[in-house]
Amino acid sequence: FFFSSRRRHTRLLTVTGVQTCALPILGCWFYEGILLFGVVFMAGYLFSTLTQTRHGLQHRLGQQLFIFGVLGYYFTWFWHKGQTLAMKTWHIRVLNDQGQALSPLHALRRYLWSWVWFAPPLFISYALHLTTLDTLLLLPVWVLGWALSSKWQSEQQYWHDVWAKTRLVDVRPTSDANPS
Repeated sequence: FFFSSRRRHTRLLTVTGVQTCALPILGCWFYEGILLFGVVFMAGYLFSTLTQTRHGLQHRLGQQLFIFGVLGYYFTWFWHKGQTLAMKTWHIRVLNDQGQALSPLHALRRYLWSWVWFAPPLFISYALHLTTLDTLLLLPVWVLGWALSSKWQSEQQYWHDVWAKTRLVDVRPTSDANPS
């Protein structure tokens, strides 16, 4: 149980690279979103209960900052351990550029850089007073464009990983099938 005969290998996950396809990353994103629904729901419920919020727009900024902090804690905690539950399911691990586990500060830096996926369209939406529907249309266009921009990065990593000096690795176990 504790000592497995299976060896682990690591391959760099790239968006369009030869080594693996984007399916594990997209699957991980989707699964992470489902898990985060519960995290955000519980954080919102806790905040609303503690602040005695009686209306959905009451304490709105405070709730947004609280959820931002809860998400930061969630990702920092799990990334410094190597992977979130979604990443574990899809056999993906996050490491620093030397191939070691992230420190909590390094994981926090990755969390802050990862907001580049969502913050620009949200700021644009706020600045231009776009409707909710316009924002919901702008967000996936931005995310798709941002994901495709990684093709121009030399190792085809996502830009927030380049800036945070982290990388995603494939940690699927390989079998030691020895024909002898």
